[in-house]
Amino acid sequence: MNSQRFVSPRRSAAVAALTLLPALWQTAQALDVDAGEYTAALPAGSSMLLLYLQHAERRSVYADGHKQPLRAGLDSEIGILRGAHYFEVGGYTLNTQFLLPFGRMEGQRDHKALGEASGIGDLILASSLWLVNDPERNRYWGITPYLYLPTGRYDRDDALNLGENRWKLNLQSGYVTGLSERLSLDLTGDVTLFGKNDDFTGQGLTLRQKPLWQAQSYLRYQVTPALSLHVGASRLWGGESRVEGRGQDDRPDTSKYLVGASYWLSPAVQVLANYGQDIAVENGFKENQRFNLRLLWAF
Repeated sequence: MNSQRFVSPRRSAAVAALTLLPALWQTAQALDVDAGEYTAALPAGSSMLLLYLQHAERRSVYADGHKQPLRAGLDSEIGILRGAHYFEVGGYTLNTQFLLPFGRMEGQRDHKALGEASGIGDLILASSLWLVNDPERNRYWGITPYLYLPTGRYDRDDALNLGENRWKLNLQSGYVTGLSERLSLDLTGDVTLFGKNDDFTGQGLTLRQKPLWQAQSYLRYQVTPALSLHVGASRLWGGESRVEGRGQDDRPDTSKYLVGASYWLSPAVQVLANYGQDIAVENGFKENQRFNLRLLWAF
């Protein structure tokens, strides 16, 4: 790949898939919340350990909202190990968290040339603060900053990387309210601010990115005290990249849906499963299916 491809104002979808898409995909993936995320304000002194597993398949790629004539392919198996510890300060519930992504990505079909990447992603440190924590009225409001450290595996000569070689800061806020005795609404919004990657591609170019925004919502229905069903939607916008100061016209502008369920196997162990698809994509790969599994252990 030569540098001219990265400074032209409008790039082909194939080049977008080879360069910027993995980073944007990882950004969106790391910020997705599960149904009931902001209801998990445990008592002070409690802890949680979570394991996330995801398989996703992408079989089409878009540029300016138009599907490209390619046999596109990018598959991924990604996991996240997450830990949280809860405490109380001044009557407010807080936690400290770490999130460690790991897994593999592999190009398929016409994107076989992407190769594959595996290993550890960028470590994420976070802390949630609940400004409203009212279980009796089923009302919660929390804010969470996430700090991404450039610790993951990164090689500028590889088209796919689990690490991004840049710092990131995400600011997220989530609100939960009960609509009826069994029905709840989750609303979550966030923005990601990006540091620069000054070792981008084999030419060592500088990558910068505008803020990336995301809005998510879930409707949850409590079938039994242990079983909950949910349906959700997400919208991602902004986040145009610049390489050597030139805009790449690569805003993802992605919308998707999720359906799933959660079940408490015991008072301390929960399993959650989701299935989802992208509805529309402006630029980049479109997920034709995604399977998520989350295991939670509270102690």
